[in-house]
Amino acid sequence: MPLRPLPLGSLKISGGFWQERQRTNREATIPAAAQRLEDVGTLENFRRTSGSFEGKLFADTDVYKWLEAVAWEQLRSPSAELASWQASASALVASAQEADGYLNNHTRLALGGRRYGDLEKGHELYCAGHLFQAAVAQVRATGDRTLLDVACRFADHLCKTFGPGRLEGVDGHPLIEMALVELYRETGTAAYLELAAYFVEARGHGTLTVPGHHGPAYFQDHLPVRDVRTIAGHAVRALYLACGATDVAVETGDDELLDALQATWSTMVESQTYLTGGVGSRWYGEAFGDPFELPPDAAYCETCAAIASVQWSWRLLLATGDSKYADLIERTLYNAVISGVALTGDKFFYVNTLKVRHGAFADDQRSAVGGRQAWFGTACCPPNVMRTLSSLDQLVATCDDDGVQLQLYAPASVRVGEIGFEVETEYPWHGTIRVRITATPDTPWTLGLRIPSWAETHRLTVNGHEGPLRRVWSVGDEVVLELPVAARRTTPDERIDSVRGCVAIERGPLVYCFEQQDAPVVLDSTAVVGGALAERDEPGLLGGVTTVEVPSRDGTLTAIPYYAWANREVGPMTVWIREGLSAGS
Repeated sequence: MPLRPLPLGSLKISGGFWQERQRTNREATIPAAAQRLEDVGTLENFRRTSGSFEGKLFADTDVYKWLEAVAWEQLRSPSAELASWQASASALVASAQEADGYLNNHTRLALGGRRYGDLEKGHELYCAGHLFQAAVAQVRATGDRTLLDVACRFADHLCKTFGPGRLEGVDGHPLIEMALVELYRETGTAAYLELAAYFVEARGHGTLTVPGHHGPAYFQDHLPVRDVRTIAGHAVRALYLACGATDVAVETGDDELLDALQATWSTMVESQTYLTGGVGSRWYGEAFGDPFELPPDAAYCETCAAIASVQWSWRLLLATGDSKYADLIERTLYNAVISGVALTGDKFFYVNTLKVRHGAFADDQRSAVGGRQAWFGTACCPPNVMRTLSSLDQLVATCDDDGVQLQLYAPASVRVGEIGFEVETEYPWHGTIRVRITATPDTPWTLGLRIPSWAETHRLTVNGHEGPLRRVWSVGDEVVLELPVAARRTTPDERIDSVRGCVAIERGPLVYCFEQQDAPVVLDSTAVVGGALAERDEPGLLGGVTTVEVPSRDGTLTAIPYYAWANREVGPMTVWIREGLSAGS
């Protein structure tokens, strides 16, 4: 059954793991980005009326994603500083818009105003899409229409420019599709949805010229979207397109397209997704690999791709109500997304590898061997993390006509119409989730609690007894869900050549890894053996974690949560480790 997002402001994360990440995001990451955007000239591009363009040709999007994060933060807790950033940066954006609604600083400053001359690599519509998303976030979170007015003028220009009988083409980097649908949802302007549908259907018909050594799959131009069953090409592009296609399918009632997208998602999860939830197994083209081509040391797993995966799974969760989509959201958020930002909030990974070998050489700025970076020349990932964490409250729960469903577990306060409840939990470290009813109508409704796919058992009680979750509730009723958060060994699919004969450690929703500094011997030379996995709470380590001690043929290895690696020093690390038969084997 389809689900709906909660009305904005209906749920607020009130403590625990995710509130701490949101606090760091607000106090460290977003302010650091404000300074970086000035330092590298990205904001200055909007001020210039002539002269050079600073940064990559899609640098405008860094401002737009940062503005989206600022907007969602104001919804969570307004501040004068946030409001000042929003007002000044939004005014800069508006000042750079041209008379007919077009807006792109690279075109204006570097190309002499020549528009849409390079749809393959120009990123004009990609930039527009991030503007539209920031505009919708801003008006919904704060009521400020500055960016929305800019976005609508630009979208009107696009509707007059693209489509059958006009300029027939698509952008080399999808995103405009889902942005147009969201703009349609906010404004009700049907032309925006129609243009989004056109861009989705125009894929796979040879509208893009393939540059260099890349094939058409790099741009998702090899097959029509509804004919794809194995996702291919540049991972971020592919997933953003999938998001937009899902939005179009939902808004137009296209069940055939929605079914095709669900089939593609299933193939991705079953054979093209890393244990962490990360996607993109090829550095060349930042791309998906073939099914079961998942080498840990060559993993690209771009942070933006993980975020795009969350966005797609969220759309499919709403469209179908199937909890498997929330399972992937949880896995990806805890492992593949937040691994991309340091615990201090001011340094980032672009690539999230699952293995660093002994003696590895850092030959690229994106390489994990060089450690997290304060910023990147292509700075898409840092502001993407910011807007994700700032809007995370919106992913915790859903609703329908029958009640409210908790999809992620965090301490939270929830109020949806006449329904209100508080969530208490120390998840992901411990598996007890308590829900206390604080407001309720006098008619039956259902409280849904997702049982994660990793949980082989669970116990669910209402006021201390087993009972249904659809009932006439009373204020003070308490629901307790007990999940078996304990360390476990995970073996890979045997079709993944690169990790055959290996094992990984997981605990609850967290994937663990081994860092060289915690190992008595070189990680590449040892193997784990059978025996009990010992857990240890370490409140003073890496912001407070539970470690897992694993027997090996050379002594005990200590595993830490994967998201926290490279926060002490950068060195050899592995998620998958060889499995031996016994000590000394």
